This record gives sequence, C-alpha cells and structure tokens, in this order.
Amino acid sequence: MTYDPIASVDALMTLLADCEDVWDTPDRSGDPVDILDHGLQVAAVLAERHPDDEELQVAGLVHDIGHYLVPADEEGHGRHAATAVEGLLGARVARLVAAHIPAKRYLAVADPQLVLSPESARTLGCQGGPMTPQEVAAFEADPDFASAVALRRADDAGKVVGLRAAPLESWRPVVRRVAAGR
Repeated sequence: MTYDPIASVDALMTLLADCEDVWDTPDRSGDPVDILDHGLQVAAVLAERHPDDEELQVAGLVHDIGHYLVPADEEGHGRHAATAVEGLLGARVARLVAAHIPAKRYLAVADPQLVLSPESARTLGCQGGPMTPQEVAAFEADPDFASAVALRRADDAGKVVGLRAAPLESWRPVVRRVAAGR
C-alpha cells in the first residue's frame, strides 16, 4: 500500500482524527485502546515528563499512525509513520517515530524490570527481538537515544482504557510550532 507524505498540519490533524476507532491490529486483538487514544495518552505522558521538548511530544502523538497508513505491517509501522511525517514535522520527529520500535528492542535487553503489554510482547519477535550487544552499542550512541527511550516508555504507559487525555484539537498549536520549526 502506498501513501502520500502528510503535507499540512490540517491534513495531519484530519488523519489523526480518522484514527479514532482504528486499532493496531485489524481484528482488534492487539492493544486495548485505538490509535488516536493511544497517541493522545503517549503525548500527554511526554508533555508531563518532558515539558520542554515539543518535538518529542508530537512524535508521541503520531508514532503509531503507520498502523493506519499500512494496516497489518507490525514490523514497518514506525518506518511508515516516520516517512509520512518527516516533510511536515522534520527529521528529528521522524527519527524518534522510527526509533520507537528499536527502543523496545533495546529495553527488552537493558531493562530487566520492563513489562510489555501482551501485544508488544507478541510483536517483539517480528520486530527483530531483543537487540544484540552490537545493536545496543549503536543505539546508545545515537544522539536521540534518551528521547527514543522516553518515547518508548511513554508508549508502554499510554494504553489505559478509559484514561482521559486532552482532546486532539488541543495539540494543534503544538503541532504547528513543531512544523514551523523544522
């Protein structure tokens, strides 16, 4: 399936709104919240933990839109989302979005206390499994390593059924600032 890069903040906001009642797995057997709710929860966690990093917050908001763009491509959903938003939101946001899967692979090795949702644990294998020592070293050398790990930890925290997060429209000014600053 092909998709066009997202060309405007309005188009991105429409796409995110369209993610309401769209799930990470077509049969809804995956995570317990839809893609929109998940993105809003992840962005809220990042806004609380990293209030000065709006690029990271917006990366959290959009990180799973690849599930919408190319359904059932668990391995590639981060890459699809990154490609779709890079022209609008910039290289760093795209890198962080793409890195949320490698960050899971990293944490599977580096954090013995890590608890993944059942769906994240299931998909870890198709996404490459835990990192090798060489992959760990390369990942830790990335300048956005800490931000990628923060996004992943927020990703794991943003799967709460019924959790109230700020509405999508409240993110429009933040998305505009990030798009303008790229």
